Amino acid sequence: MVYMEQKTIDMEQTTHTHQDGTTVIVLQPTGRLDIATAWQFRLKLQECIAKLSRHIVVNLGQVNFIDSSGLTSLVAGMRDADKVRGSFRICNVHPEAKLVFEVTMMDSVFEIFETESEALEGAPRGVAS
Repeated sequence: MVYMEQKTIDMEQTTHTHQDGTTVIVLQPTGRLDIATAWQFRLKLQECIAKLSRHIVVNLGQVNFIDSSGLTSLVAGMRDADKVRGSFRICNVHPEAKLVFEVTMMDSVFEIFETESEALEGAPRGVAS
């Protein structure tokens, strides 16, 4: 019997609350967002959107590799946020991962910001969640 090693993805999670009460969750995964780790990331996005806030910022500054599974988990997170009229932003895309967004034209699908502060500033105001 062959056992595959279970890969895990390290992820930092912070909460930002704007003056109007709007809560934004920032997730910062580290390492590779690929077929071995994308499912965990997807579950974390679902949990955050369902239980914590419909407004999500994903900081990809520490993700040096992303494949189609990783992109799929991001698209799914964006759709989940859209379903509850939330927001889904990506920021600080690692140079090595940026190429994947450009080649797949996903850079035109997602709201991508240079820095986390810019992504937080761009978060919707006025509807607390």
